[in-house]
Amino acid sequence: MLDAFVADLAEPGWCVVPDFLSDAETGTLRAECRQALSADGFRPAGVGSGQARIRSEIRGDHVLWIDESQAGPALKAVLEKLEALRLAVNQGLFLGLFDVELHFAVYPPGAGYQRHLDRFRDDDRRSLTVILYLNEDWQRDDGGLLRFWPAESVAPLDIVPTGGTLVTFLSDRFWHEVLPARRERLSLTGWFRRR
Repeated sequence: MLDAFVADLAEPGWCVVPDFLSDAETGTLRAECRQALSADGFRPAGVGSGQARIRSEIRGDHVLWIDESQAGPALKAVLEKLEALRLAVNQGLFLGLFDVELHFAVYPPGAGYQRHLDRFRDDDRRSLTVILYLNEDWQRDDGGLLRFWPAESVAPLDIVPTGGTLVTFLSDRFWHEVLPARRERLSLTGWFRRR
């Protein structure tokens, strides 16, 4: 799987991996996310770097930044899998990925995130976006699709946020948005970074 993953990142620069996590792994990680949500640790997501501004008309999710030292067993297992991906990408593509920053993201019904890139204008450390969906029994009609532009000259793709699916792409190349969801939408989202 890792060889195919690296090949897709080399060209076309993005990859969708269904069943990156099993249903059981996804369910356990979803439970950790919901437990943190019930403990009121989430905050409205901001826009921009540094002192991010809350702009609910641009993005409506709530996030909890991951502190690896406080990660539960399910999250620790996922961090190990992501570390294996980081090492494979570095070996195959020489991207110099150093670490990962992650957050749980929860979109309440009606929330989305307008079209954007995942790299700040003044900070190029974010190199590879990773999105791991935690949703249970998600259907296309539930909304919350990831609208993804593989190139400016082609129609966008709509990716269903099915639980266990991993989406990755080069952070500075691919425009994307989250369409409004009709039910609560959960993910573990972040970026492999360079120094």
